[in-house]
Amino acid sequence: MNQYDVAIIGSGPGGYVAAIRCAQLGMKTAIIEKYATLGGTCLNVGCIPSKALLDSSHHYEDAVKHFEEHGIDIPGEIKVNLAQMIARKQGVVDQTTKGIDFLMDKNKIDVYHGVGSFKDATHINIAKEDGQETIEAKHIIIATGSKPSTLPFIKIDKERIITSTEALKLKEVPKHLIVIGGGVIGLELGQVYKRLGAEVTVVEYMDRIIPGMDGALSKELTKVMKKQKVQFNLSHKVKSVERKGDEVIVKADDKKGNEVTMTGDYCLVCVGRRPYTDGLNLEAAGVKMDDRGRVEVNAHLQTNVSNIYAIGDVIKGAMLAHKAEEEGTLVAELLAGQKPHIDYNLIPGVVYTWPEVAAVGKTEEQLKEEGVEYKVGQFPMRALGRSRASMDLDGFVKILADKKTDEVLGVHMIGARCADLITEGVTAMEFRASAEDISRMSHAHPTFAEAVKEAALAATDDRALHI
Repeated sequence: MNQYDVAIIGSGPGGYVAAIRCAQLGMKTAIIEKYATLGGTCLNVGCIPSKALLDSSHHYEDAVKHFEEHGIDIPGEIKVNLAQMIARKQGVVDQTTKGIDFLMDKNKIDVYHGVGSFKDATHINIAKEDGQETIEAKHIIIATGSKPSTLPFIKIDKERIITSTEALKLKEVPKHLIVIGGGVIGLELGQVYKRLGAEVTVVEYMDRIIPGMDGALSKELTKVMKKQKVQFNLSHKVKSVERKGDEVIVKADDKKGNEVTMTGDYCLVCVGRRPYTDGLNLEAAGVKMDDRGRVEVNAHLQTNVSNIYAIGDVIKGAMLAHKAEEEGTLVAELLAGQKPHIDYNLIPGVVYTWPEVAAVGKTEEQLKEEGVEYKVGQFPMRALGRSRASMDLDGFVKILADKKTDEVLGVHMIGARCADLITEGVTAMEFRASAEDISRMSHAHPTFAEAVKEAALAATDDRALHI
């Protein structure tokens, strides 16, 4: 029986990063993955493939709508080759997962392909295609991630009533895609197919999209996507989804209780994700779960069984790949006797629509609820020379700072390249910068980042220069 210092169940961003960091710190490490490729949801059917399709569809939309204005004439009709688009996406996925294989080899991490389940607190059974194997580990990290959720009355047939997994490999552009859920995944994939020619209707139970983010971001993204001809049915409670041949009929009640019927050829169900612990046999190890099916952990991500840890989507908190990575690193360093920390308030959230949406820290709603006195500095993207040069005029940067101390409490932005820009906000808040600190930093001109400086100036005695 092979013995290890650490064994990790699940090879998504949390699992494989934990494995690499454990190996770097001198631990004999194994990783167990049920699927044929490493990388988990993020690399195979999540973050990476969705960004590939978002980029491809963005290029198509630019060619159709903006090339002529840029002075680029393309003879003949511009067409979508969806099969090639999907093939390119798969190529990106394949290249990325092979990169993880390389990293496992480089760090001398033993990889087991099969379903891992607990025999007891220190032994894992691995059910493989050619039989079963058992390994022993001093420490075990659960990193099994999450799966798409659905509603009890919806039957996902993976053909017309689909999840994000199937939406990444459709063989045709839908005529009318009905998206249930106005969160990150639904909006990103909805925008992909809207760009490619589909009619898109988003049905959301709450009174706004991206409900967990600052209200100003939600309002601006709604306005922009309506301009892009995406339809929104907000404050609608879906009560039935039925397929009849190639049609899908969705019925919902609006906020007044009136029934609304929508008919499309595809329905994408994006109502969140659930922790995935199926087949782990946690009972054999004595690991406790909470009432929402998540593995219970303490501040050190340790379960009630002292040698077993859990990270990522399978525990409480935001279901984000970069959160899982930070947690994987934290557990590895704790096992090595170090004293790492994670400030969960400083883990950014991003929506990869165009314009992109990104945020870190407290929202205005949270600050009001907590009774914190704050000031706001906001600057519109359209006031930037860089935005006019690239025709990316939508959006703004908003900085929230403590009214007395000027410390930055939250950074919220929507616009071109905000997924990258938000790191400036994270860095500033990690070092407890004031709005004035940011305003006095030189920002290259012309860049989108100048909006961050201007928003900081606006928060510092309303000193924005270019509005």
